[in-house]
Amino acid sequence: MKKLKTGVIGLGRMGQHHCRVYANQKEAQLVGIHDIDPQVASELSLRYDVPAYLRLDDLLEQIDAASIATPTPTHFDLAMRCLEKNVHILIEKPVTEKIEDAKQLARYMNGKGMIVQIGHIERFNPTYLELKKVLENLTVIAISFNRLSPYRVSNKDVDVVLDLMVHDLDLSIDMTGREPTAINAYGLMPFSESLDHVVAQLFYSNGPIITLTASRVTEQKIRSVTVTSEDAFVEADFLNKSISIHRCSTGEYSALNRNGVRYRQESIIERILVPNVEPLSMEIKHFLECVSQKSLPCVSVFDGIKALRLAQIISNQVYEHNTQFIAQPDYSLSMKKETQSSV
Repeated sequence: MKKLKTGVIGLGRMGQHHCRVYANQKEAQLVGIHDIDPQVASELSLRYDVPAYLRLDDLLEQIDAASIATPTPTHFDLAMRCLEKNVHILIEKPVTEKIEDAKQLARYMNGKGMIVQIGHIERFNPTYLELKKVLENLTVIAISFNRLSPYRVSNKDVDVVLDLMVHDLDLSIDMTGREPTAINAYGLMPFSESLDHVVAQLFYSNGPIITLTASRVTEQKIRSVTVTSEDAFVEADFLNKSISIHRCSTGEYSALNRNGVRYRQESIIERILVPNVEPLSMEIKHFLECVSQKSLPCVSVFDGIKALRLAQIISNQVYEHNTQFIAQPDYSLSMKKETQSSV
């Protein structure tokens, strides 16, 4: 079978990983790269022995499919240019910066019959895939996502909702199969002029309650989810690829001696074996299969739109809350000063 000719647009941290994976695919051949920084493009060109194209159109004329791994505000224009040249695309999340642009992209994609996959990479994380199997037989009450990163290594071209929380918003939609009936969100901007730390809650009729925390102000990188169900408590670590299931415990009182009785509680912890595979490799392999078979990706542009819509609702709500708080006097500080002066 003829190998698909692929390219990578945008050679930052994620773009470089895309180059590495494409270069090792049996079903495809990395034939070119493009970046606005000629020095970075030259270095990657030497590393993978492929040409670095100064003009994007020159690259698009040589390839069948491409990854777009550029800053979010550039996604729409670059995606449209690719589709105009009949190049199938894998766009790093979020799909675009604006809902209107994403919808226009979807309409144009449908008209051209092209493949557009969105890079919500956690859908291909083996920990998440195993977690879904675990939850099939559980009645879920609550889910809590934590996605935390240090500020110095975080993406700052968008706020933390579009950068980090959007991953878990996509997983929330995938896990529940529906969108929430109500949303509540708060956040802070300690390090920048955009949201750096956000906590949101999604409410669904008849459950579950989903709590999402996204932060780029922590000194530890965390990617985890906990699930509370009627019969078990489940912990999953996306970074370390581990799942623990705490089954409901049993307790009993036993006679000890004249000093009283002893209470003993027993619980069962199951460790789930998670395959050691790279999510990005699985994501790109799925993309190439969809291009070859002309099939709909499991993370389509429409999935990207759903996650983006929730992200924008949360961001807007946080900014609205913050505006209200700024207009109110800070009673907490004044009370603290009064307490100190009275001591």
